[in-house]
Amino acid sequence: MEWLRSLLLIAALVASSPAWSVQPDEVLSDPALEARARGLSKELRCMVCQNQSIDDSDAPLARDLRVLVRERLQGGDSDHQVIDFLVARYGDFVLLRPRFTWHTALLWLGPPATLIAGMVVLFAVGRRRHRLESAEAVRPEEGHLTPAEEARLKRLMSARET
Repeated sequence: MEWLRSLLLIAALVASSPAWSVQPDEVLSDPALEARARGLSKELRCMVCQNQSIDDSDAPLARDLRVLVRERLQGGDSDHQVIDFLVARYGDFVLLRPRFTWHTALLWLGPPATLIAGMVVLFAVGRRRHRLESAEAVRPEEGHLTPAEEARLKRLMSARET
């Protein structure tokens, strides 16, 4: 039974080890260029997976983009030029953190605006509820009439009897 536990533990450790998406044939020989390529790859979205960077994705398109980034860096492009090239080719969607432009304003301003609107609604509902509760506290209890109401009721009852 002990060997079965050991085998399961080893299987769990192997299964939980990270999967490296960057293949050995993609790695550049220059460590500085490779570090730049890895940094850029972490900022670019895999167009297939959409939730992962191309550095984390195993998709063939992600591999093609990693190779393209490395080719552009070897060609002498700056990081900014590589990003601009990919944005021109694939649009702002290729960026994991899109730039703030008028095209992406709703993306950046929508969540805070929704949060503020929700807070305003909660505040308004709370004030209304508080006003209703305080109005009920001022109102006399059911079945108890004010003296003016009792006098009016007597007048109405006597007028009805005649």
